[in-house]
Amino acid sequence: MKFVFLSPHFPPNFYHFAVQLKQHDVTVLGLADENYDSLRPEVKSALTEYYRVNDMHNYDALVRALGYFTNHYGKIDRLDSHNEYWLETEAAFRTDFNIFGMRLDDIQRVKRKSVMKEVFVKAGVKVARGRVIGNLSDALDLVKETGYPLVAKPDVGVGAAATYKIQNEAELERFFIEKPPFDYLLEEYIRGDIETFDGLTDIDGNPVFLNSLVYSAGIMETVLADDHVYYYTLREIPADLEEVGKRVLQEFGVRERFFHFEFFRQAGTGELCTLEVNMRQPGGLTLDMFNYSCDIDIYNAWASIVAGDGFPYPEHSHKYFCCYVGRKFRRAYAHSHEDVLGYLAEHVVHHEPINGAFSNALGNYGYLIRSAELSEIVDMAKYVQE
Repeated sequence: MKFVFLSPHFPPNFYHFAVQLKQHDVTVLGLADENYDSLRPEVKSALTEYYRVNDMHNYDALVRALGYFTNHYGKIDRLDSHNEYWLETEAAFRTDFNIFGMRLDDIQRVKRKSVMKEVFVKAGVKVARGRVIGNLSDALDLVKETGYPLVAKPDVGVGAAATYKIQNEAELERFFIEKPPFDYLLEEYIRGDIETFDGLTDIDGNPVFLNSLVYSAGIMETVLADDHVYYYTLREIPADLEEVGKRVLQEFGVRERFFHFEFFRQAGTGELCTLEVNMRQPGGLTLDMFNYSCDIDIYNAWASIVAGDGFPYPEHSHKYFCCYVGRKFRRAYAHSHEDVLGYLAEHVVHHEPINGAFSNALGNYGYLIRSAELSEIVDMAKYVQE
């Protein structure tokens, strides 16, 4: 099997994917704009060959690279980056080179939030009221239906970037004066907690690994307030979340991929309302959280599925709650880094600086802590962020 790995060096922890592919006798071909000498040793050792381009946004240059790989190694079987930023580029490659996976025909409903909502409705799940709106007059008509606050987010966008919470008419007017020049989806603000339905599917679309995350605060609110956040894996997925999540999963037809679906658990009613889907794993160190919560290697699990060897952990279970706790350098904390490591001791299973591309949402430094008890996890997270 031949696998082209776009941008195998970023995010930093994704090198495990290339390493595990090689362990399953896959020929791994790297393609990026990074200098080869800058790649970490593990990536270099996992790659059969590396092709450097000057600009990853130059599609013609990327096509020449794929042509080179095809001429030297034969037909490419798989191509991925695990990075939402490159979803459309990957889909174009798969279409042009007849590679298994998500094609250009699929891309709009996983990148454009307004089209996602149509799929949610088809799946029979609740969505926030709202639509793509291009002018103030139409926005004021929406306010008559929903009231304030509104959330304005790019119809095509990653995470909480360029997202706004609009509290009143003055802020709405200012938004239309200052907004970036692309389509925006305006929706009612849903009060509640975010719960996710995450996992990995096999080649037939069957979910072989499932997970759910709970956040201390919304990522949008965290970014807008420049605050810190913690979030943790659950040991058991709520039954209604799993039922709704599987319906959405089936409607999107996710095959041989990670997925990350976000829902609001509405305040007061407890009802689930769909936020959005991501056809990739949750960000940051969340894959490592999967590993620590279940004592498995999810990178190996994915590589095994891609290589045709099946899911290697059929009897896995969530033995622990695993929590990511972020800190921001601009804040003064009651407990030093040394205090945290000493006080939490063996509960800290990993810690590292966070790449600047993710620090607005996740902080500048992150700790992974685990425990079999949720109350202990929450207490430890509060200690780190105190």
